[in-house]
Amino acid sequence: MLPVRLFLLVQILSLAGFGLAYFIYPQETANLSGMLLMAPAAVTDVRAYYGGLQLGLAMWLGLALLRGELLRPALMLLVLLYSALLLARLGGLWLDGGAQQTFNLYAMLFEGVSAGLAFWLLRRSTSA
Repeated sequence: MLPVRLFLLVQILSLAGFGLAYFIYPQETANLSGMLLMAPAAVTDVRAYYGGLQLGLAMWLGLALLRGELLRPALMLLVLLYSALLLARLGGLWLDGGAQQTFNLYAMLFEGVSAGLAFWLLRRSTSA
């Protein structure tokens, strides 16, 4: 289970890092993808949804590291979430014309690799 734990640790660090960045510096971080937060409600929404959701997911994965019986459910959640993000981003690129959207292309790369690794680790842990 060491590969699963290492994978989850990388995910925790990534999610917690981005979650903190979106919570502490919402305007600057949102601007990386081209978003402009024009009202205080938008700033609060980005802090909550982009910051809080990623921090909550990182905490769930941390709990899974501490409780071995949660490792497989954590991998299942990552497969589902990253696959959904990847498909939604693909749909957005198709609808919005995305050939020049390097932020989204890099995000899709991360989501695809993460979903694939989580799926591979999940299958591997099932057969073991």
